[in-house]
Amino acid sequence: MTTLTKRTSGLVQRRTEAIRNADREKESGDEEEEARRGEEEDEDSRDSKDTRLTLMEEVLLLGLKDREGYTSFWNDCISSGLRGCMLVELALRGRLQLEAGGLRRRGLLSRKVICKSDAPTGDVLLDEALKHIKETQPPETVQNWIELLSGETWNPLKLHYQLRNVRERLAKNLVEKGVLTTEKQNFLLFDMTTHPLTNSTIKQRLVKKVQDSVLDKWVNDPQRMDKRVLALILLAHSSDVLENAFAPLQDDQYDLAMKRVHSLLELEPEKECSKPNANELMWAVVAAFTK
Repeated sequence: MTTLTKRTSGLVQRRTEAIRNADREKESGDEEEEARRGEEEDEDSRDSKDTRLTLMEEVLLLGLKDREGYTSFWNDCISSGLRGCMLVELALRGRLQLEAGGLRRRGLLSRKVICKSDAPTGDVLLDEALKHIKETQPPETVQNWIELLSGETWNPLKLHYQLRNVRERLAKNLVEKGVLTTEKQNFLLFDMTTHPLTNSTIKQRLVKKVQDSVLDKWVNDPQRMDKRVLALILLAHSSDVLENAFAPLQDDQYDLAMKRVHSLLELEPEKECSKPNANELMWAVVAAFTK
């Protein structure tokens, strides 16, 4: 009887101890969950306080001269690069996608751009481009849309697709967001509206984001990189403005950054787009610029 009592009390003690351990683990898990939620809320709060820029605005800001307020007169790539940014931005926002590749896996540049959702984005330029793409039948390819939106098409019947004054309109968006200001400058024979930088903090944050992505935060795997940051690097290079972000770096850092950028440029879009969670339209835009 005594032995039975001891066994019973021991069993009760073990069960009680197990329950206490479970309660402690649950409390620890709850604390971790609360901490994680707090971190997420802090991150959301920081994001809401930061000025959010579109890919087009970020590429233009990298290309603008801070004091002069205009892009280089020798840059003939930024026009088409900004149109590529629009397509990728719409894809990242779930408005556009590529048509299915089919059993024969057609190449990225032969597949048409399809409107997935016509919900307004809140950005006039994006909504204008989305309207063109939605109403066009039959659909066009990524390469055709870059040419149509930039006015580089040879078809006079499709000139109405051209988005005009894109750089000026993007600059005005940045003025409204408090990043740039508006001035008039005299260039001997004509006056030109310029948009010098007023908020250096936002541009420094943008430049640091680009630098960190290929230096301190380099992951050596495009699938693990943030899609928006990856798109920014590739499209900034296609727009011939990426080196502006690397100009302040030391020589060894500059060489390392460019080496890693070149490793991204050497990727094959056809292979990358077939990997899990890849954005096919983004890689189609990259393919259009690197073909």
